[in-house]
Amino acid sequence: MERRVVITGLGAISPVGNTIADFWESLKSGKSGLNFIQGFDDVDLPVRIVAQVKDFDPIANGLERADIRKMDLYCQYAIAAANQAVKDSGLVSGENIESDRLGVYVGSGIGGISVFIRETAKYLEEGAHRISPLFIPTMIANIASGNIAIRHKAEGPCLPVVTACATGTHSVGEAYHAIKYGLADAIITGGAEAAVHPLAIGGFANSRALTNATTLEDACTPFDARRSGFTMAEGAGVLVLEEYEHAVQRGATIYAEVAGYGNTCDAHHYTAPRPDGIPASKAIRMALDEAGYTSEDTLYINAHGTSTPLNDKTETNAIKLALGEEDARKAYISSTKSMTGHMLGAAGGIELIATALAVKHGIVPPTINYKEADPECDLNYVPNKAVEVNLTMAASNSLGFGGHNACVVLKKVI
Repeated sequence: MERRVVITGLGAISPVGNTIADFWESLKSGKSGLNFIQGFDDVDLPVRIVAQVKDFDPIANGLERADIRKMDLYCQYAIAAANQAVKDSGLVSGENIESDRLGVYVGSGIGGISVFIRETAKYLEEGAHRISPLFIPTMIANIASGNIAIRHKAEGPCLPVVTACATGTHSVGEAYHAIKYGLADAIITGGAEAAVHPLAIGGFANSRALTNATTLEDACTPFDARRSGFTMAEGAGVLVLEEYEHAVQRGATIYAEVAGYGNTCDAHHYTAPRPDGIPASKAIRMALDEAGYTSEDTLYINAHGTSTPLNDKTETNAIKLALGEEDARKAYISSTKSMTGHMLGAAGGIELIATALAVKHGIVPPTINYKEADPECDLNYVPNKAVEVNLTMAASNSLGFGGHNACVVLKKVI
């Protein structure tokens, strides 16, 4: 029997806020989290504009000092966001949910890159005998899920996803289906990333993926004719998904219903999206169909919207193919990456949080820094200011290196 799935907990560590309240207030007000990179002032970098997490306090987010020494920063972000989300949900393993019915699906696109770089330097300078015995369990991309499961006594399905920039969305989509088809009653899910490091910046920049802008206002301009590449960011976005009746019986707060999920692959190129947008459109359509979307719905789409020349026009075309020209023009579309930057494997999680809050509060966050229209990006991108809309449905898109396409659709719960 298919079951309904809802969102009952949210947690965010981001460049625009380290609590859900701060994160949402920043999005509503169009606040940018972009800044000139801090911590690498002596390094010659091809790009200096990023979106870093600010004032992160792991202790205040429930980590112990011993934990911090054993974790890459991406894992600290993941646990902090998960702790927020679980607290928000009110779930306690063994009390109001069976431990083997609680799962964890928190992925990372890259994993512990800072630990990898640090231990590589040790190896090159001092030899293999100096490598930390904790190197592997702090570097691997699944360890955030493992540590979250340990902390919250989640003995159910544990399935970290790694699909580059689509990681967070795929994680939530797979968690949704696992609950829908009875494999768990609740799952802690989302994504985390902490890859703002000269090595990663150099790699992305030399592949011509990053912006070449030199001012903060021009660095992240999704769907704008001036767009020149994405802006690297970091953080974590974690949600608690729960079976509807289970949530209602314990009186949980419900943010939105998870109602559809689409997953396709371009099978085209290892970094570039397929220009016609057809496979991406099929992922969007698949999710909308599962959710029961009709032209009568008032739809918001949190776009992947990376501010790269190829992505934004391809995604625009994919939306038109999925919805049809008329419905595409009626939809409200925005890229919250214009404020958060591109959080890579964490992007899908943080953007689904934004999408859920948009549905719950009837507010569509804007695409900031929008100045010059592009004839190939000709839909309503909610430029520069949030708008109040009584939404009935919302979708969040993610498109990752390797051709990974993901879409999760949420519905308003009345």
